[in-house]
Amino acid sequence: MKSLVFLEHAGDEITKGSLGVLGKAASLGEAAGVVLGSGVADVAATAGRYGASTVYVVDDAALAAALPQPRVDALEAVVRHAGADNVLFASSVLAADVAAGLAARLDAGLNWDVTDLAVDGAELVAKRPALGDTVLVDTGWTTTPRLALVRSGTFDPVEGGGSAAVEQVAVEFQDFSTRAELVEQLQEEATGPSIEDAETIVAGGRGLGAPEGFGLCEELAEALGGAVAATRAVVDAGWYPYSTQVGQTGKTVAPKLYVALGISGAIQHKVGMQGSGVIVAVNKDPNAPIFDFADLGVVGDLHAIVPKLTELVRARKG
Repeated sequence: MKSLVFLEHAGDEITKGSLGVLGKAASLGEAAGVVLGSGVADVAATAGRYGASTVYVVDDAALAAALPQPRVDALEAVVRHAGADNVLFASSVLAADVAAGLAARLDAGLNWDVTDLAVDGAELVAKRPALGDTVLVDTGWTTTPRLALVRSGTFDPVEGGGSAAVEQVAVEFQDFSTRAELVEQLQEEATGPSIEDAETIVAGGRGLGAPEGFGLCEELAEALGGAVAATRAVVDAGWYPYSTQVGQTGKTVAPKLYVALGISGAIQHKVGMQGSGVIVAVNKDPNAPIFDFADLGVVGDLHAIVPKLTELVRARKG
């Protein structure tokens, strides 16, 4: 069974999610990566350390901008060239667009929100949550290639120190694929790790009381060397950016430590962070649902507790 993994990259680095999916693919059989872009030779060279036996590269000016349609053309060519049984994607806005377009192009089946993959005989089996993440179901495909979009934060990259053969693939782009033009791309200025990459996350909910309450989260996250996240309720209220939302309609994260401040723990939020290594919750409501699955729960006023915790962390690190 040969799997082809779409290796999305930011700058000269392959994203953590893509490398995690690549490692999982390597555990199932032969794994190859595909890097699409302009001037991406250095990007491709790193994939071998994470399980790829071959990295297919399409290096073309048409792929310089982060647009999905030229990538559908390029990936179609690579899939046919490589003869892949499976095409796997780490979930992102761009990857979702590319996966959907490729499924239509190849008349192939696409399973999304996948949380695990396994081989059963000659078949690939995907596990995905259903009924509000209360159950896991096994899903499959009726034809090949099989396409799967893996939930973000599901697999961690595992560096093995290997190397991969790099193979260039020539592509002819459809006329309609190059008609869209990316006029401008803006990136929010941020310091520290993103919530997808952070090993520690401090998340805030309505219990913070006001937008200014996120100052407590930011100070604790800085002391811990982590990132700040938020619930849907507070991002909808304009308290914090949507890019930090964790939950069913936001991002899925799996840090080593997740500190939840003033978060009730509704199922919609739980599904986005339940894979965390250790969950610490601070809430004044002793009946808050988050205490049902937190490893450590503190019942009390977070406005009194968090500043003291931040002070202790800084003193310990000092």
